[in-house]
Amino acid sequence: MLRKDLLRVSRAGGGYHPQFAERADRPLAARVLGTFAEHVGRPRADLDAALADLEADADDFKLVRGFASLCERDATFETRAAVPPERARRVAFEAAEAVGVVSEADRERALSRAADRLGVDADAVADSLHADRESRQVLADFDPRWSPDELLDQYDLSLAQTALFDAVEVRVRSSDPRALVSAVKRLGLMYEVRRTDGGREVVVTGPDHLFRRTRRYGTAFARLLRSVAKTGDWRLTATIDDRGTERELVLTDEDVAVPGVDPVADPTYDSGVEADFAARFAGLDLDWDLVREPEPLAVGARVMIPDFAFDYRFSDFRVFFEIVGFWTPEYVEKKLGQLADVEDVEMLVAVDESLGVSEEIEARDHRAITYSGSVRVKDVVDALRRYEADLVAETRATLPDELRPEADAVSLADLATDRGVSEDALDGVAFPDHERVGRTLVRPGVLDDLRERLTPGQSLAEVESILDEYGIDDASAVLSALGLRVEWEGLGGGTIRRR
Repeated sequence: MLRKDLLRVSRAGGGYHPQFAERADRPLAARVLGTFAEHVGRPRADLDAALADLEADADDFKLVRGFASLCERDATFETRAAVPPERARRVAFEAAEAVGVVSEADRERALSRAADRLGVDADAVADSLHADRESRQVLADFDPRWSPDELLDQYDLSLAQTALFDAVEVRVRSSDPRALVSAVKRLGLMYEVRRTDGGREVVVTGPDHLFRRTRRYGTAFARLLRSVAKTGDWRLTATIDDRGTERELVLTDEDVAVPGVDPVADPTYDSGVEADFAARFAGLDLDWDLVREPEPLAVGARVMIPDFAFDYRFSDFRVFFEIVGFWTPEYVEKKLGQLADVEDVEMLVAVDESLGVSEEIEARDHRAITYSGSVRVKDVVDALRRYEADLVAETRATLPDELRPEADAVSLADLATDRGVSEDALDGVAFPDHERVGRTLVRPGVLDDLRERLTPGQSLAEVESILDEYGIDDASAVLSALGLRVEWEGLGGGTIRRR
């Protein structure tokens, strides 16, 4: 799919006709591909400027942007800086606070102070401050999957998919109806098969006819087109909601072809509730990986695709998660019936309290989580913790009763990663050669050295530098173990004092 703002359609005669690329556009497609290839190793701003020049010369700037949007999926951009930008900004702002920047000379002094702390020169600090801005990211690699001709085909397919995003009903006749129905089921769409004079027609009904439109449904219509277009002979007719006006879109096998590679599909969400939950869950440091729209689950004669799955990182264990919200009561009843038929899987279900079905779902054989407005991440984490108790016990059983790491200092996180277990699994393990200092294992001899080297009056930056020599990054825990503390002096840094 393309972004909606890149959609090119004609509404002549009351219809809805995508403006596909023509053979004459092949040189333009080749120039876009070449522009990306020529800018490998250069900032995104240079690439954008070159593409803007192509737009100025083209008959339709949206065509150039459409080609570029597809090419960008095969481009890798990187932030290149001597110092990680976030760290450079933090240290520079702390230095600026200490200096009191009101002039260019003060700025240079602050950058110089930050450079001393970071171990680089002032110019490197200045260059690193905003190196993660999109315009300054570098095109590190471009490995296009399409030739110019294939790019034209992919553009036409993507343009048609975008046009279908606002469909409320799709009717398809295909030379391979079984494959079509299979694709419809896989996408979780509602359908029926009708007899017509020309044979059988698969009718896929959009959400506007039943309840509210969702992004997932629009995206599913777009994905369905790809399956349809793989067959040899087909005709698709769609009713499009064009800003409140219904228009008819007709596509055939002469309009759209499928290149021999799969396009990159961006994750989409059918509600703000799901998007909000995914964003907040991703910000947690848990032992679970969130998977968007996992594999389909058999539900009797139908198929359902849960919203999410949680994969435990240290074993082959998956928990599915379905968020039921903003639907009509009839749809919820149907969804509950589907969930009741799912067997041999672990599943969590979040239900909007306003639907008035919380008691019913709690009576079923699924872990139920009620929510109002947004799904509380804590409730989901608490539910996952119930699984973790057994999972941690299983992984703990694979470990010996004691471990003797070779390093003088090693974090529990790194040790757990090396062993392929969670940090919690290490809680019952003994470490005869090391002491636990916070979440770090440190040999007693190292602590003795640090007692000699860390003294009151030193700056926190100096202490951190010393700890770096031993591979220790938890300054707070080490200082506490040695009877020391940090006395903060505004935003300019800290000084070590006795407790």
